[in-house]
Amino acid sequence: MKIMNVGDRIMNTWVYEGPDGYIMIDTGYPDKMKSVEKRLKRYGIDWMDIRYVFLTHAHDDHAGFLNELITKYRHIKVIMNPAGLPVLRKGQNSFEGGCSTFGAWLFCRCMTLWGKGKHLFPPLSDQFDDRLMMIDERTRPQLEKILGGHILFTPGHTGDSISLRIEKRIFIGDAAMNGYPSSHRVTIWVENTDEFGRSWDLLTAEKAELLYPAHGKPFASEDLVRNRDFISRVKVYPLK
Repeated sequence: MKIMNVGDRIMNTWVYEGPDGYIMIDTGYPDKMKSVEKRLKRYGIDWMDIRYVFLTHAHDDHAGFLNELITKYRHIKVIMNPAGLPVLRKGQNSFEGGCSTFGAWLFCRCMTLWGKGKHLFPPLSDQFDDRLMMIDERTRPQLEKILGGHILFTPGHTGDSISLRIEKRIFIGDAAMNGYPSSHRVTIWVENTDEFGRSWDLLTAEKAELLYPAHGKPFASEDLVRNRDFISRVKVYPLK
């Protein structure tokens, strides 16, 4: 299976061809729709070819231009955890939890100085409710058939975080991170460290060959095993 990255150095936006058309994993920041479109065209893909967006969680870098996208392209549907809907309606990241290291806290403080600290994005209009495909025990089998994979609930970074296993690969959103300013693959923001650790255990049990994060290059699932003990030493640094 071919996996394409139409994101940038900051945020990966993965795309693959599912049973019923192309599926995009998250979008990107609010101002990134045109740059994502350019990268899609490099692969010969048009927005009309994208049938679904699989939303790993409701944060500005993952759902930033979601409202713009489904306003303009009315055939695209969104597969998501219903727990993320309040955040999408508000158009601002939740500030529950905090930064996972002091270095991550400094990075977040710098984002505030650069005017990016509020983590705002265009709220999702309720006029698109019929385009939202909510994951629950009743809908999950049909949605997994559409996706050609297996949905995993991986909270910790946020309460609504989900991942998607396709063959021997897993798109993990921010369930882990590979690059600065993260440490030991732990995402820079964690809402609940206990849930975060249990999600790593779940991902490890899947025995996938590669994990595809939203930030950084894909890495082997064994990295989670090697770094699992670090989570117990995480001290959360709130921003408020």
